[in-house]
Amino acid sequence: MGQNHLRVLAMLKGVDIAFVADHDANLASRSAAAYGVTAVTDVQAALDGVDAVVICTPTITHADYIKMAAAKVANIFVEKPVAATLAEAREVERLVNENDLNLQVGFIERFNPAVQSLRRVLEQTERIISIDFTRTNKLSARITDVDVVSDLMIHDIDLALHINGPATQVAAHGYCTGDMIDFASALITHANGQFSRIQASRVTDKKIRHIACTCVDMFVDCDLLRKEIFINRQSNISYDTVLPYSISSQQEAVAVTPQEALLSELQAFVASCRDPRLGVRPDVRAGVTAMEICEQIQKDVFQK
Repeated sequence: MGQNHLRVLAMLKGVDIAFVADHDANLASRSAAAYGVTAVTDVQAALDGVDAVVICTPTITHADYIKMAAAKVANIFVEKPVAATLAEAREVERLVNENDLNLQVGFIERFNPAVQSLRRVLEQTERIISIDFTRTNKLSARITDVDVVSDLMIHDIDLALHINGPATQVAAHGYCTGDMIDFASALITHANGQFSRIQASRVTDKKIRHIACTCVDMFVDCDLLRKEIFINRQSNISYDTVLPYSISSQQEAVAVTPQEALLSELQAFVASCRDPRLGVRPDVRAGVTAMEICEQIQKDVFQK
């Protein structure tokens, strides 16, 4: 993800990349050379005079890098999750609040153009009953420090809270390999009476990113990979001599504007660096809340 962030930041007008750093000095040098920027090994010294920092390192290092950056930089972007543990995430939240920092968490799916179109569709419904989220992927060689809940499911936990509001109850079950959860299914009950059913798996190679919304007046099918949304409505009721009645459904395709989610995400971060009041972005509270739900799911899975 660091390579992707560097690529997109290099495209943005008004952004000067001060340096790039990596634990692998050779990788840092190659990346820096590709975009004409400086590679550094002493991150702490390099932060002097920097307006913003983007942290996309292994999860176990997030909290330490945030604390290091917070001493010198007011604007911080960190990939999800905020930290390796909930205790660390809460400590980061305290640090952010005490120092009035602008911290954005990398919940990139909020910026997926299909999700943004889906939200506009759902604003038109009479009532959402339940939303089903499915996210599967094979285990990545670069992800070795977090389970499927913190790696994949956390994206849909954030979306569920973003769309359906605060949670009041969480129940879950799953499948583990040793002490690592590789499959999890959770049911979240929200304060507004709506439900979110979330399933995440990295057991098989099939890649799925899907959201299905059951509403009182329509069913919405959203494929986040294909960027496709279809609305199914019950429209016509007819009566004839053979059957008492028949119901035909009407399907509508929703136009989704092509846009790279990472570009939108970083544009939002850059705008917030100029004015933190701009836009609705996943802040440190959103990051901590998602981790609180993750911990409840993880406890449920291991208890069963």
